[in-house]
Amino acid sequence: MSKEFYDRFECFINTITEMREVDLDKISGIVTPVCEVLGIARIEASFYDTPRDEAMGKGQHYLCYDTGEEYELAIHHRIVTEALRISDSSVFKAKGREWSVNERNRAESFSKIMMLAASRSALLQVAKRRTFYDDDNYKNLNYYMKNLETLGQQGKVIGNTAVLFNLKHFSLINQQIGRERGTVVMHGFIDSLSDKLGDKGLVCRMGGDNFIVIADSSMTYTITEHLKGTAIRYNDLGDRVMVSATAGVVVIDGSFEYHSPSDVMDRVISASQSARTGGQEDIVFFSSEMEKRREKIMRLQRVFPEALGNGEFLIYYQPKVEVTTGRIVGAEALCRWKHDGDIIKPDDFIPTFEQSLDICKLDFYMLDHVCADIRKWLDEGKQVVRVSVNLSRKHMMDIDLLDDLISIIDKHNVPHEYIEIELTETTTDVEFRDLKRVVSGLQKQGIYTSVDDFGIGYSSLNLLSEIPWNVIKIDKSLIPIGDDRSKKSVMFKYIISMAKELGLECISEGVETQEQVDYMLKNGCEIVQGFYFDKPLPQDKFIQRLMRGVYKQ
Repeated sequence: MSKEFYDRFECFINTITEMREVDLDKISGIVTPVCEVLGIARIEASFYDTPRDEAMGKGQHYLCYDTGEEYELAIHHRIVTEALRISDSSVFKAKGREWSVNERNRAESFSKIMMLAASRSALLQVAKRRTFYDDDNYKNLNYYMKNLETLGQQGKVIGNTAVLFNLKHFSLINQQIGRERGTVVMHGFIDSLSDKLGDKGLVCRMGGDNFIVIADSSMTYTITEHLKGTAIRYNDLGDRVMVSATAGVVVIDGSFEYHSPSDVMDRVISASQSARTGGQEDIVFFSSEMEKRREKIMRLQRVFPEALGNGEFLIYYQPKVEVTTGRIVGAEALCRWKHDGDIIKPDDFIPTFEQSLDICKLDFYMLDHVCADIRKWLDEGKQVVRVSVNLSRKHMMDIDLLDDLISIIDKHNVPHEYIEIELTETTTDVEFRDLKRVVSGLQKQGIYTSVDDFGIGYSSLNLLSEIPWNVIKIDKSLIPIGDDRSKKSVMFKYIISMAKELGLECISEGVETQEQVDYMLKNGCEIVQGFYFDKPLPQDKFIQRLMRGVYKQ
């Protein structure tokens, strides 16, 4: 080999080892003269994430050097399940002659170095794709946060708008047209939005059908109009489906105090939650009122652990009354928070704790204290009625929920028939399956279960036919008031009739007038709960009320 070759080969090796990231364009400038000396006509590399991708030809291909001549050195790579496994087949031919052993050894060394260079480049791209893209090739939350952080470092956050949106009823779209076409629709909706934004913004996926945008504020109207409803074609026949979203919007203007990406994320999440649960507007802009509410939420979440440890949460009992006799036949345990000498009502803190797993800790606290009260009443020989305890939907993700509930009840040696667990309606398939599992498990233990706020969700009939409840609590919104009796009256009568046919106990919540009590009697709803009879009472007053006997009619 000539000194020219060794010099170029040494230069090539030094370039490869000194590079922090492989630059194939830079390498190719050194490859050419080395290949000319060796008589190599072609160098190529192919990369595949999985064997399936290799079989389908879905991968990355690098042509590192090519003169179009027949002499070649071919390098083939395959990356399988993120671990690099190299298989190479090399054909070495000198121009018109066989290579010497020395030349072949040098060429093989050259081949391995080329494989190393191409491997590093491909692995960097694979790592980048895995880090910043999800399995459906959407930019992910990591990509979004990195972009937002870069804008912050450059002082360019002000003047942008952040939007967090959820595709409305997308599970129904999947049911109607199939998941494969549903995927086409989702891509079409997101790609269309991305095209409208161009280089003025980006759309990233947070997971499932939740997406987040950061874009120049001049694009705010374009984004919100797209989210209000866009028709997306899903086949070659031109069939379309309308896709819309609920969204939280944060306009990052001069009044916005930006310190880190979390300042944007906290606010856009808050606005998005308002859009999804507020029941009015599908698109909600973050406002000063929300800012105050957000600060309040943060304050409550901060003091919650200490308040729980100090026993600041008090149990109040609201009687459930049999209207035909006036007897108290049960009670619902409700929470009040005594903080700094003031009583805080549930509406002021329950929604806050529902945003985190704090609500689960509070629910277990409530059940523990209710069981302690029941045990005390039993030991004192007092009259005891079944007490219902609310359980947040957040518990549904807890695989150990049944064991935890039973453990708390049995710790106090409370007969299971004195406990009723109230759960709210659900609208997703996953939650429905978990709900069915939990209710069935409680039933086997002789623990009563009730579906709370029945009639305001989307899956009421499924809930009754598929899940073995003991009790349904009819939401007060279904109780006819004054002259408003046409549709509500019909619905109420049929719910009571259907529940009785299924052998379920019915309770009406929010009964406040004699007229409503009479209406319950007339339509066969024998148990009610509401201010007409009693507001929620502290434990001692509830027991006094229970011992006094029946309510006067």
